[in-house]
Amino acid sequence: MAHPCAIVIFGASGDLSKLKLVPAVYEMFSHGLLPDSFVLVGYARSTHKDREKKIPWTDEEYRKDCYDAIKAARGKKGVDEKLWAKMVNNIYYIAGQYDSAEDHARLAKRLLELDKTHDTAGNRLFYISTPPEAFEPIISRLGEREVRHENGPGWSRLIIEKPFGTSLATAKALNQLLYKSWKEEQIFRIDHYLGKETVQNLMVLRFANSIFEPIWNYKYIDHIQITVSETLSADDRVGYYDKSGALRDMIQNHIFQLMALVAMEPPAALDAQSIRDEKVKVYKSIRPLRGARFDHMAVRGQYGPGEYLKKGQKAPTKGYAAAAKERGIDSTVTETFAAVKLYIDNWRWSGMPFYIRTGKCLPEKLSEVVVRFRGAPQTLFQKQCETAVYPNDLIVRIQPEEGLSWRLNGKVPGGAMNIKSVALDFLYKSAFNVEAPEAYERLIGDAVEGDQTLFIRGDEAEAAWSVLDPVVDAWANDKSPPQQYQPGSWGPKKSFDLIENDGRRWMYSTGEVEPVIACSL
Repeated sequence: MAHPCAIVIFGASGDLSKLKLVPAVYEMFSHGLLPDSFVLVGYARSTHKDREKKIPWTDEEYRKDCYDAIKAARGKKGVDEKLWAKMVNNIYYIAGQYDSAEDHARLAKRLLELDKTHDTAGNRLFYISTPPEAFEPIISRLGEREVRHENGPGWSRLIIEKPFGTSLATAKALNQLLYKSWKEEQIFRIDHYLGKETVQNLMVLRFANSIFEPIWNYKYIDHIQITVSETLSADDRVGYYDKSGALRDMIQNHIFQLMALVAMEPPAALDAQSIRDEKVKVYKSIRPLRGARFDHMAVRGQYGPGEYLKKGQKAPTKGYAAAAKERGIDSTVTETFAAVKLYIDNWRWSGMPFYIRTGKCLPEKLSEVVVRFRGAPQTLFQKQCETAVYPNDLIVRIQPEEGLSWRLNGKVPGGAMNIKSVALDFLYKSAFNVEAPEAYERLIGDAVEGDQTLFIRGDEAEAAWSVLDPVVDAWANDKSPPQQYQPGSWGPKKSFDLIENDGRRWMYSTGEVEPVIACSL
């Protein structure tokens, strides 16, 4: 059972709050992970749904908005009306500007009142779920005593959503702003990928199974691929996406977190400091991306006109540049696809490449890590088989279905010596007969408990940016457009050259099937 507390969501009228945060709070309450003595306070600039009225939402209107969000998120399961009846009177709303001292003072006063009426014990969890430009005014106002309730009973904690800066310099500036009023142990930089069961299972897979640790290094692993692909376009999000691009939007946070967990050394203990210390060491060991070799280490692409998948149906796009131009934005250099090759120069990974890629308008929505092992030395089938025997792969799937797949070579039944790659699959849904909890449910619960294990530390965010800053700067100064690729394809040709020039190839999709290999005895 979590501590009593007030959960305050800044940006309460935004999509993230409606799609993820409010449903997560409901699920936590339904599973007994929040006590009856909690409150949810929505804070946003939005007034009435009919904006022309300029009338602030009432508590009742916000409660109805939360109910609709929970109902939509739960789908066929619906809302437990008895549970909602217990929860509804714990929900409140305040309309205010993010930089207004007066509005924040109203919030502080309301929280003190709720401490008395709901026994929240002075505990506050502030969740900043707003566009990045609102981070600074909210953090500054929260730093004032009357909002944080610093000298009163209870604790104050702050969750801040990505993007955590847009470069090393901006990440440092944001950290400095935070440290003026907050201690590192109060700050929870959230990356929802770290709340996914399979991502957490990476440590269990590596460090609780002795079969993997002796071979988890460059001597036995040929290379590692990390792919996070999306089928949707960015046509409707040009205003946001043009300020980030694929590199900042996905690689610096989601993909780097996966890479760090795959590559890190065993931590001294399963506490937040020990685990995050090892992740920082990974970033600091990455070979700098500089000099003449840079073009062979990073590729950017941008989707052109064609068709992409939207909710399982084909939808047309004029291409990213055309969609941006319609909105008055010159986006000729914004990448919707990025691929990078990295080397981690330490004892475990020396000389072994990590290939990472992400993009919009790709054929499948998936997130996976592929650990490709080296082929067996002097295989008995080398001379007798018509083609080389396929290497072993360990595939860690984060979405769409969380699980693991271990690909081995086996003999096809029959008189002939035919070999085929087969998969040993483990899926969370079928193995445990339970639905994995939503990532935000786990992460908000950890923040309430003060557990920072699955959150990003300040120096960790800066170390990740220090790796990618040369790429960001080089692409910003290079006015030549990214290589165009067809929507529904796996990206631009240069991304294939990135790996194929090394004699390797991408795992195109989770459904890839290797052919049967015929061998003569």
